[in-house]
Amino acid sequence: MTRKNKLPSLETSLVEINSLIEKMEKGDLPLEQSLDCFERGITLIKNAQKILQEAEQKVQILLKNQNSGEDELQNYENKSE
Repeated sequence: MTRKNKLPSLETSLVEINSLIEKMEKGDLPLEQSLDCFERGITLIKNAQKILQEAEQKVQILLKNQNSGEDELQNYENKSE
């Protein structure tokens, strides 16, 4: 896999995005390298957004399941009284 196709973890993506920003802010990169950095940054940002969206969905599912479990527990406790 090439570097452009490899999608790292969220933490690694954020570190690499910061590194790319620092490189580009210096202003001494040739245009082609700046464009490569920009393209890689966009890819990493999209990957990070996807990871965060998946995590948010998992949290929502867990919270929904937890609430459902509490309802079931309350129904069970009410029936046993």
